[in-house]
Order: sequence, then C-alpha cells, then structure tokens
Amino acid sequence: MEGRHGMLPRGLEEAVRREQEFGRFGQMFPKLPALEVDDDKLRQLAATMLDDNTSADNLNVPAGYTYLGQFIDHDITFDTSAIGEAVNDPRGLLNFRTPRLDLDSVYGGGPGAMPHLYDRRDGRKLLIGRCGPGGGGDPGVKAGLPNDLPRTREGLAVIADPRNDENLLVAQTHLAIMKFHNKVVDLLDAEAKVPAGQRFEEARRLVRWHYQHIVLFDFLDRLIDMNELQDVLTKGRKFYRFEEQSEYHEPYMPVEFSVAAYRLGHSMVREDYSHNRAFNPGPGGGPATFPFLFNFTGKSGGIVGDLVPPQGDRAAAQALQQALRVPSLQIPNGGPLIPPIFVPSLPGDWPIDWHRFYELGEPKAPPPQAKPAQNNFHLNHARLLDPYLVPALHKLPREAQSSDSLPFLNLKRGVKMKLPSGQAVAKAMHIAPLSASEIEGSGPDGAKAAQLGLHRDTPLWYYILKEAQLKGNQGNRLGPVGSRILAEVFVGFLDGDAESFRRKDPKWTPTLPAAQAGSFTMPDLLRLVGDLDPINEASSFA
Repeated sequence: MEGRHGMLPRGLEEAVRREQEFGRFGQMFPKLPALEVDDDKLRQLAATMLDDNTSADNLNVPAGYTYLGQFIDHDITFDTSAIGEAVNDPRGLLNFRTPRLDLDSVYGGGPGAMPHLYDRRDGRKLLIGRCGPGGGGDPGVKAGLPNDLPRTREGLAVIADPRNDENLLVAQTHLAIMKFHNKVVDLLDAEAKVPAGQRFEEARRLVRWHYQHIVLFDFLDRLIDMNELQDVLTKGRKFYRFEEQSEYHEPYMPVEFSVAAYRLGHSMVREDYSHNRAFNPGPGGGPATFPFLFNFTGKSGGIVGDLVPPQGDRAAAQALQQALRVPSLQIPNGGPLIPPIFVPSLPGDWPIDWHRFYELGEPKAPPPQAKPAQNNFHLNHARLLDPYLVPALHKLPREAQSSDSLPFLNLKRGVKMKLPSGQAVAKAMHIAPLSASEIEGSGPDGAKAAQLGLHRDTPLWYYILKEAQLKGNQGNRLGPVGSRILAEVFVGFLDGDAESFRRKDPKWTPTLPAAQAGSFTMPDLLRLVGDLDPINEASSFA
C-alpha cells in the first residue's frame, strides 16, 4: 500500500507542498502612482516600435540566449489573467509558478507525483521523444532521432509546462535541459559514490545549481551591467526586499520585473534564423522564419500525432486547422499565406544545430548522404536591446486571440498591472532618469512619445528599452534601471529559496565538466549533453 487512510501517498507530498508555494505577484515600488495611458496613445507609440534596421545585431549575445530567457521566464512566472481583464491590485494575482529557479517547469512534482514525465523503466530519467523522418529540408534523415519532446497520441508535449512547446527554439531548449538531467544521472551511476536510491535527488540538485549559476553568471552577464550584479551580490538587495514587502516574507513576482524589465527578450527576437544545415538562408536552404518555428510545435502548431488528416484531403485539413486554431504559414519575402503543415511528430530535419545559437565553434562537415550537402554555417545573434521589435511581432497571426501588435499588448499590460512610469522608478532607485529631451531626440519613436506627452512620464517597459538604447552601450546591454531590477530579482529568488546554492552552500562553485574550471555556461551544458547537430551525423541516415 502506498499510503494509509488520512495520509498522503508517497510522492504526492511534494506536489501538495508545491501547490501551497505558488507565489503571488507584487510591487517593488508600491507607493509610486500608477501611470494611466489610454489605448489610443499606446497604439500610436507601439506602431513606431518597428525594427527595420537589418544590421542591428547584438554581437555580445548569441541568439540562443533569447530563448533561454523565455525558458527561464516560464520557470518562474505564469500569469493566467487576460490582457483586458481588470486588475484592482496586482498583489491579488496568483503566479502559477514558484518564484524560484528550481526548474519546476521541467521536473513538475517529481517522479512520485508526476510519473508520466519519467521513464518507467528507470524512474529517475525524464522521457525523451523521437522525431519522424526528414521532410522538405533533408528527406534522407531517418525517423527515430531522440530530438523531440515526448508527445501524446495527438501531438501534445508531455512536459510540466506546456508553454515550452509554443515555439521550436524554446522546445529544443527545454529538451536540452531534460537531456542534461539524464546525463547527470548517468554520471552519478558511473561514479557510484551516491547511494542508488538518492541519485535522482542528487542529479536534480546538481542540475538546478548549475542552471542557477548559468542564469547569474552566463545569461545575466550577457545582458546587464555586471557592476550592478556584483553590487547586489556583495552589498545586498535594496529594492526587492521580499522579506519586508511580502506578508508571507517569501519571494513574490514583482510586476516591475515580469511586465517590464524582463520583457527585454521581445527586443532580442530575430525575424528569421539559420536553424541547421537544412534550414538556413544559404544556397539550397531556406531560413527558419517565425511562422515555421511555431508550426513545428504541438501547442501552437502542426504537430498533431494521430490527428494528421489524410494526404490531399483539404477539407479535413481546414477543419483541423479551425478546430485547433493553428495559424496559417506566411511564405518568406512577402509570399502568400498557405495552410499549416500537419505532421505526426517533429520532422527529422528540424532539430536544432546548437552551433548556430551558442559559441560552440563550427559544426563538422556534413556526411555524404546529406542534402543540401553544405553547412552554410552562420552564428545567429540576438537583436539589440532597444525599443524596436521585428515586423513578425507587430503582425501576430490572424488566428491569434488578439489582432493587436505585441508592443501594444506589452504596453497595455503595463497599464493593466498599474506600473509606475520609468522616470518614477529611476528616481525611487536614486538613478538619474532619462531626460525628456533625450527621449524626444532619440528617433521617430521618441518624437512620437513626445507628441503623446509620454517623454516625461514614460511606460516602464518602453523606458527600460529606451534606456538600454541610450545608456546601455548602444543597446548591447540594459541600462542602470533595467540592470538593477534584473540583478535584484534574480538574486532575490535564490536568496528566498532554501534549496538554492546561495542558501545551502554560498561558496559552492560548479563541479561538472566545463571549458573553465569552477564555471559553467550554456555552451558547457550543451557540450556535456552532446548531440549538438543531429542531422549532421552519419548515423542519422538510413
């Protein structure tokens, strides 16, 4: 018997504890007045936030960090409220994620509470899915590559956070973290120093701590003024004081972070990517554009398992598209809209080539069977941190829940969540705010902000991106307000987690194999996992 009457079965205790630990949203600066701006002004400002500079790459940030950032976001926050839903007090909103860097988006409640996430033969390893055969990019790739999320018969990902199957680059990042856990289990088995019954917990601890190190010293190192992080680490937090601000004395999710500062990732998104040998802008390929990166997912695209309509049955395909609300595909370079591509599983030619998203060097030469036969290698970089978003984010799919642009939706959420102005936050942090003339003279968007009267009282999300453009080494990093918010909140999440390395062992340094001893980066994680470019392996062909 797994449990007695009146007692919880083993494995459910953590699930109940996690349910009790769901956090709430809150405010770092609750005494500052909310900035009220009507929708018409927000739409006008949003329309000027268009990225049309083809050379605006951030050479400090490979593009993989954009989607690592989205993965981190899903690990710490989940707001189920709708854009138009009225909010009287942000502190009343429930965050359906723990505000900790604990990878609950990957582990769920653990193998006892959520056994469907784990391999039944082992019980300690996370399930890994398999791809179908190659498609239009390289049809010679054989089926069965272990490079997809595990899926149900209808194509939905069997993972703890379904949002990580919304676009392919986040899905592949989630998969890399799952494989990282499984690799660490293998390492512990090989060493045989930890008792067999404790190896899952030890693997999870090691994975979490190395991930936390990546967030602080690799991810943030690329994006913020590291002087701010060092100041927080050595002198402590000044503004994110959850110990005093929260009635529970535990970390909350500050809206200044989740609705403004941490939405920096939208500015980092590219219009298209060099994804792998089969899908890139070079000869014989085609770039991986946003619509296609969404199509090859289960939550928002065309991976539908057994629901794939019969080949050539347009009526069945249209009915399925309508039932699942799958967006149509925009052909690149102004081409027509076409129906979504329905597939039972991720095609074998769509797994990511990590060399193109992180600093891992060039991939090896393609095998003789490969078509196209050349790599056309190019390292993707994120876009600059500035107020400009690529056209794809201004024109969301017609099947989306809103016809508004993403910049408008972000600005609208800031008003809904009662964010103060950027200038008010800067003054509260004793940081000299951007002047009205600096904002007004910084481009068409700044001129529009001045025309609308928003150059003196500026929406916080826009302000932080404008500050990065003007004060963050021309958009290579966040400016002082954005940097400080990110540094304080991420350190605060670790300080508030009794299981984090900062609480358990503040002097700890990474122990897993890495290019530099005592450090650990996302490239180190990927090298440890291996399988960096699966469609360039000779074993990937029949």
